[in-house]
Amino acid sequence: MVLKNGGVPTNLRLEILLQSERSVELPLHYNYIVQSFIYANLPSKLADKLHSEGFPYEKRCFRLFTFSRIIAKARREGDKLIFPPSLYLVISSPYHEMLEGLAETLVRLHTLRLARNELYLEWVGVKFTPQVREEETIRMLSPMTVYSTLMTATGGRKTYYYNPREEEFSRLIKENLIKKYKVIYGEYRGSEEFIIEPIKVGRGDEKIINYKGTWIKGWMGIYKIRGEPELIKLGWDAGLGAKNSQGFGCFEILREEGGFRRSRVARKPLETDDNFSDYP
Repeated sequence: MVLKNGGVPTNLRLEILLQSERSVELPLHYNYIVQSFIYANLPSKLADKLHSEGFPYEKRCFRLFTFSRIIAKARREGDKLIFPPSLYLVISSPYHEMLEGLAETLVRLHTLRLARNELYLEWVGVKFTPQVREEETIRMLSPMTVYSTLMTATGGRKTYYYNPREEEFSRLIKENLIKKYKVIYGEYRGSEEFIIEPIKVGRGDEKIINYKGTWIKGWMGIYKIRGEPELIKLGWDAGLGAKNSQGFGCFEILREEGGFRRSRVARKPLETDDNFSDYP
């Protein structure tokens, strides 16, 4: 099967371990840096097409990839984050050519650059989409965001970001997934029953991130998601909510293992949020 707008859909993601000879220094808001790292390591024609054209749907354009926050504990020094030399990153997409092209480049290059940091690839792993059920417990690997553009009393425009406890949150997540499905496969004929509810989401899970001068509000945490398995699977591939290619909406499915809820990211179980920086 090919994507409606070209390309081959896949059901996998990349898990990457990057290594440096020293600590890695990044700004507090590093989403754009990681996104630039991804584009820079794609074949040039593919990167140009994905960035400039993407996959159009009506008046919108989807890039159809998402990525996690950097999975490593950092310390804050002023307006910078200092990470240890080993960095984990998850990159997911239903677009096979993108993941294949990225993996080939990472393996081929001797050195990689993340902002001013020089790194090398320790390893890259492939994780296939798990068997998805109608109800799953998920853990966000990067903040999930949905929003509406509202008119103000003076005739201006204001972006309103929803929180997970608002009714519109689930509805907008579902509508976004159906649009992505139509971009990839064409007509959607599955169930439209869909809900996502917070299970373990606190004040610290609200993240306000600056992306190229725009402030974006998103949510980490653990959620219960119920709906059409094909939609949940697509969320695993392409991300939940909006702004996925800017580093939002990547998640892992949690499963019971020996009485504990665990998620295996980069070959190690993550049982708490201690592997993520608390900033921003």
